[in-house]
Amino acid sequence: MKYNLSEITAVIRDRRTIYPEFFSERKVHKEQIELLLNNAIWAPTHGMTQPWRFKVFMDDGKAVLGEFLRKIYLDFTPKEDQKEIKLNRMTDRPARASAVIAVSMKRQAEEKIPEIEEVEAVACAIQNMYLTCTAYGLGGFWSTPKFIYTPAMNEFLGLGEKDKCLGLFYVGYPANEWPKGQRRPIEYLTEWVHQ
Repeated sequence: MKYNLSEITAVIRDRRTIYPEFFSERKVHKEQIELLLNNAIWAPTHGMTQPWRFKVFMDDGKAVLGEFLRKIYLDFTPKEDQKEIKLNRMTDRPARASAVIAVSMKRQAEEKIPEIEEVEAVACAIQNMYLTCTAYGLGGFWSTPKFIYTPAMNEFLGLGEKDKCLGLFYVGYPANEWPKGQRRPIEYLTEWVHQ
């Protein structure tokens, strides 16, 4: 066997979403974020388009992001649907994280590869980030509020018209014990075809 399969399986099965509300004050170093991104770019990519793009908000940049998220939430959420708790999360979550990574898909100019495959490649990159967080003992949270798919978000991130922000990935050290998880057994989810 080329790698320790039990360790790889343990990392995959131990991956969790940990919300910024449950991050500690301990800071994640820039070198750790760089490793997350370096591992992210080894995701599968059809046609080697490598469509992932990252914008990392740290230090004072998190406040800039938080203010923008607050504004865009108010701009894109009908008044009757606005909730104070969600509005406060827009600034609180970036402030609680050590870093927030806007993960986007850069659309290939020729559009030879279907867009869905580019989205899937970026999703695989995010999974690589999650697994690297798990190996480090870092909490990760992939947030996808509806307004991230808007032209206003593209403009804020400096993306092109056909590009897409696919999420905000919050990173921090967990304040509490690592959460337990569970999944339905594959017997409920799998059909085996032999002929």
